[in-house]
Amino acid sequence: MKENQTTFTILFWVCKSRLKGGKAPISARVTVNGQRTEISTNRSVSPLEWDSKNQLCTTKGAEGRALNNHLAVVKGKLVGCYSLIETANGFVTVDAIKRAYSGVAEKPRMLLEIIEQHNNDIKALLGHEYSRATWVKYETTRKHLDAFLSFKYKRNDINIKELNIEFISDFEFYLKTQKKIDLNTNAKYIKNVKKIINECVAKNWLQKNPFLGHKLKTKHTERPFLTNEELQRIESKEFAIERLALVRDMFVFSCYTGLAFIDVSNLTTSSVVIGIDGEKWIVTNRQKTKTASRIPLLHPALEIIERYKGHPHACNKNKLLPIPSNQKANAYLKEIADLCEINKQLTFHIARHTFATTVALTNGVPIESVSKMLGHKKLQTTQIYAKILDKKVSADMQVLRNKFKSASIVKEMTGS
Repeated sequence: MKENQTTFTILFWVCKSRLKGGKAPISARVTVNGQRTEISTNRSVSPLEWDSKNQLCTTKGAEGRALNNHLAVVKGKLVGCYSLIETANGFVTVDAIKRAYSGVAEKPRMLLEIIEQHNNDIKALLGHEYSRATWVKYETTRKHLDAFLSFKYKRNDINIKELNIEFISDFEFYLKTQKKIDLNTNAKYIKNVKKIINECVAKNWLQKNPFLGHKLKTKHTERPFLTNEELQRIESKEFAIERLALVRDMFVFSCYTGLAFIDVSNLTTSSVVIGIDGEKWIVTNRQKTKTASRIPLLHPALEIIERYKGHPHACNKNKLLPIPSNQKANAYLKEIADLCEINKQLTFHIARHTFATTVALTNGVPIESVSKMLGHKKLQTTQIYAKILDKKVSADMQVLRNKFKSASIVKEMTGS
């Protein structure tokens, strides 16, 4: 059989278990690519008068001929439904045949309607399975698609069966030229659309994925982080305003634990446990990836936990730390950067990168350990976050220099 060839069969069968008055109902069993459904023919026959091999009633006379003619009409109609659906959609499902045979028109599945439902599902699970940031990124994707459809097609939605690789390429081009969106952000929006289309394929709403053969284009970018001097400057800065001091402490806590903002927000007193070494650890699950993070607490992080122990804002919400909203935290971090004379946009992403690079790797922590603490599923992800600084490279090479230098001295002393 050729690849992607559709198998389609119709089998009439008599349901003897439903025998009534000496007759049993006849059903049409329709099978497409191994999936099957049963459709009533609204006719019955005596099992003794049914030829299962030839799919015919054996009764002589007008009654037998009428039944066989009816079954032939049913079969012809089912074959016609199959042909129409294949022509319109390019693929056929047993459910589509059943709907068409019953006269129920299949409602077209529209892209923006699907995305809107997807986003509403995420919104309903905010704080449980998803963060608000996740919902926002999908909502932004929907808005860009809405604007693109209006710009390119003068339409307010599109049937997912009309999607193809040309549509995807045009959407990418639109984001670059009309919205002036950079390559990496562009790729994130396309990736969001791809995820939703993959779900459509999984639900058999599409037989062929329009993203087949499409490759996301990205460029490598440097991930910013704080140097040790910059981190110390923030830590030692005295703030007269309480809100700035609090956000600074939350930021520094992230620098020494590698936790993202949402993960710091989710910490409770039960998140701090005694680890295998007898010291205090944080044990939590990352909200973004649902992976476990087990982080031995460093002294600066322990000091911050102790400083805010019993804080009313934290106690009222049963949280470990009194962390404000993400919006407020980011606004206050801008003030902190200005007051500390740091020419970088402070975010909790930078804090996470700082932990990986300045706090952990630079001080000799193996990248495998860093990856586990960050809750990454792949080591390659950690390699993107964490940069080996010149200082660390220099220190490592100095050990090697000393080794060769010692070997050279021994050689001179022995004269060998």
